[in-house]
Amino acid sequence: MKLLSRRRSPARVDWRVVHQVSAWCLGYPDDNLFGRLDLMRAALDEQPGTEAATALRRFLDHVAGGDRAELAQHYTDVFDMSRKRTLYLSYWAAGDTRQRGAVLAEFKQLYRDSGFLVNLQGELPDHLPIVLEFTALADPERGIKVLTDNRAAIELVRFGLIDMDSPYADVLAAVCATLPGQSPPDRASAMAMSSVTPAVEAVGLEPYGTWAPGTRDDGSQAPRLLPLFTETELTDTPEAFR
Repeated sequence: MKLLSRRRSPARVDWRVVHQVSAWCLGYPDDNLFGRLDLMRAALDEQPGTEAATALRRFLDHVAGGDRAELAQHYTDVFDMSRKRTLYLSYWAAGDTRQRGAVLAEFKQLYRDSGFLVNLQGELPDHLPIVLEFTALADPERGIKVLTDNRAAIELVRFGLIDMDSPYADVLAAVCATLPGQSPPDRASAMAMSSVTPAVEAVGLEPYGTWAPGTRDDGSQAPRLLPLFTETELTDTPEAFR
């Protein structure tokens, strides 16, 4: 009788790890990020070779070898100074209009329905790192649906980061790699994925943010939207990330 060789089934990628690591990488580069570098590397090392894991390792190497003050300034320049790279998904869906409040309410209801207590850490509920951590720890199925529904926005942020030659483009590329289908080849294709064009309307937005001065590239003052949510709920964290 001919013996059949036993083949090992290919290892499966746990996208929850990619989502959690991406969530931490997209947070402000403070002591929490630097204190988790080894943990994130170890978690990624347990994943099969994927573009997502490779991109995240590249970003972690950049952070580990960078100057902390420069990393913090780059984060502010990238995400706080331009709506074209905002991580607040409701902006891409509704712009600065009254409708944005309804979109934010949908995100909060998603978290309530999950049965988990979500720590917003002073952010709006649509902040991409919050959504990614929710997807990783609470409800991967519904989290992936939300990310997929906002695919156009995430891709447009990615293109904005590529234009800046920012290392954060690797993190957004990793997130996009976890979603169904291929990423669009260019910005026009990404824009075609969504029929919504963010509008600007300053009336009625006080409950969701306040205007404070920022700085344009030429050194002049420019307004930027600062989140006002201050909820302090708890997030359940799996043992692998404690």
